[in-house]
Amino acid sequence: MSSIKSIHFYEVARPLKVTFSTALGKKDLMRSVIVKVRLKSGFSGLGECPTSFSLKQETVPKIKEILTEASRPLLNTPIAEYEDKIKELRKKYHQYPMTVSGLETALFRAYLACRHESEHDRWGCTRNSLETDITIPFITDPILLDKWVGRTTANGFSVFKLKISGDIEADKTYLSRIYEKLKNVTEGFTIRLDGNQGYTEKTFLQIVDFLAQKDYKVELFEQPLPKTDYKGLREIKKRSPMPVILDETVFTAHDLMRVIHEDLGHGVNIKTAKSGISESFNIFSMAKAHGLRLMIGCMTETMTGLSAGIYFALGTGGFDYIDLDSVHFLHHKKQYGDIRIEGPRYILAHSDIEG
Repeated sequence: MSSIKSIHFYEVARPLKVTFSTALGKKDLMRSVIVKVRLKSGFSGLGECPTSFSLKQETVPKIKEILTEASRPLLNTPIAEYEDKIKELRKKYHQYPMTVSGLETALFRAYLACRHESEHDRWGCTRNSLETDITIPFITDPILLDKWVGRTTANGFSVFKLKISGDIEADKTYLSRIYEKLKNVTEGFTIRLDGNQGYTEKTFLQIVDFLAQKDYKVELFEQPLPKTDYKGLREIKKRSPMPVILDETVFTAHDLMRVIHEDLGHGVNIKTAKSGISESFNIFSMAKAHGLRLMIGCMTETMTGLSAGIYFALGTGGFDYIDLDSVHFLHHKKQYGDIRIEGPRYILAHSDIEG
């Protein structure tokens, strides 16, 4: 099998259609680094290293610095050995998981291209279409909030993930406004909440009481508490009327094992951008074996990175909740490779079957 000829990378920056605001911060610009691995046989693969509020140390300059260092020992090595190399890099750069994950995705895709194998087929080829939710950021300006809600419903979205801040009174106002707006513009909708680590055990129970009083139905609550508040997570898991899905708490299968042993949540949000290809599959398999709910999510990525999650979700067909919406915050084309975008749906264009 061929060996690695070159690894190149470059920054991309794109304006967002709406301010992306969460309990961790806000931004109007998406910034990431695209990685391209080329083999001596001519085959190549692309990956993406995003930036995120939850991993502030992974700045674009730092990502480039690490990619420069990590690329040197990879050059001229057989592509078939890339998984072992990635394991070594994960240990060395454990504080920079998205950087290593973007590099791994590029290597993985070059490896598959060399084998004439598609990502969809690699995961089992279970489904040919899926529908994502759409995020509603924590927007305090009622005019901008109404505009984004109206735009998403007009584009066919019916499942909404609301970013909440952890400020109880502000969140009550925000939630009430969105519920009333959705009732007026669409007949049926599903709500998911994402606390982005902004809550405490006490405030979580307060917002749950508010939801019950208002009879606001919520499908799940993602990462309400700080990622290492294990005591708090154990307590709210016992008392939550809705599934608690962990995101920042779980980057590796080892993290998930702690969640399982200590009963910290009802499910996990897997992101290829944070955990990479191999570890995402390890987390997926472990979660399935232990009966946990499965969500697949993303960072603020272009289709270069997002497509890895789309293929993973389509190929495995094992996710309960789909949260692969980042491209909808960008001005994008309707087609990426063999993935066609129709409103909230991703459809494999080469197939006439929609699963």
